[in-house]
Amino acid sequence: MQRAAAAGVELIALTDHDCLDGLVTAAQTAQALGMHWVSGVELSAQWQGHTIHILGYGFDPSSPDLLSAIKAVKQGRWQRAEQIDKRLEAKKMPGALAGAMAVQAAAGSDIGSPPARPHFADWMVQQGHVRDRAEAFRKWLGSGKLGDIKQHWPELSVAVAQIRAAGGMAVMAHPWHYGFTRARVRRLLKDFALAGGRGIEVVNGQQPVEQVAYLGKVCLEMGFLASCGSDFHHPDSPWMALGKMTALPPDCLPVWNDPLFSR
Repeated sequence: MQRAAAAGVELIALTDHDCLDGLVTAAQTAQALGMHWVSGVELSAQWQGHTIHILGYGFDPSSPDLLSAIKAVKQGRWQRAEQIDKRLEAKKMPGALAGAMAVQAAAGSDIGSPPARPHFADWMVQQGHVRDRAEAFRKWLGSGKLGDIKQHWPELSVAVAQIRAAGGMAVMAHPWHYGFTRARVRRLLKDFALAGGRGIEVVNGQQPVEQVAYLGKVCLEMGFLASCGSDFHHPDSPWMALGKMTALPPDCLPVWNDPLFSR
């Protein structure tokens, strides 16, 4: 939150993957630094056999429905971590789960939460299995690879319903990151709209302007609101620098114009 404020961010949400644990501290800090705070989360979901991510904004963090959903997905993430561990061991990389948890602990994270793929990637770098995190994802952990385990996530419509039941807005995260063709992206967004999705993350980090322009056009055609996010994970990733996102197309209607964001 301090880094965001220093970068000139005025409106902020913390959207951790399938986790609400940081919201109270982040909200208090953001507000003390003069930023407008919106509750956030990034839920994992399934669509036609693919893992996708649904952003939730402006919800009640104490919603029983959402807390129950987060608990179920957390259990699924533990199962995924255990499966990644077994698959890496079969590829002569034993000790991956314990190593990923050690990386997680060293970063100051709660080891009661399951380690995510970046933790596994960093362990693989430490052990000399790969040169860097990018190679870990390209060879082992990215979409369609050994560590891409999907079966533990709820369906798209269920994830959207959980966000809406908590009083929030559902926004499709980074549509370009799934490796879909433009036609498939449109099919995904059509199903998302039918499920009650309200917005598209038109800007994700310092995204190429041609991608942003296309998603902005889709927003207008399909009646979505437009969102932008840093996708910030680590200060050493310049792609994800806070406050440095590509600008939204001027003809898009931003999500923050919705009354939900002015509470």
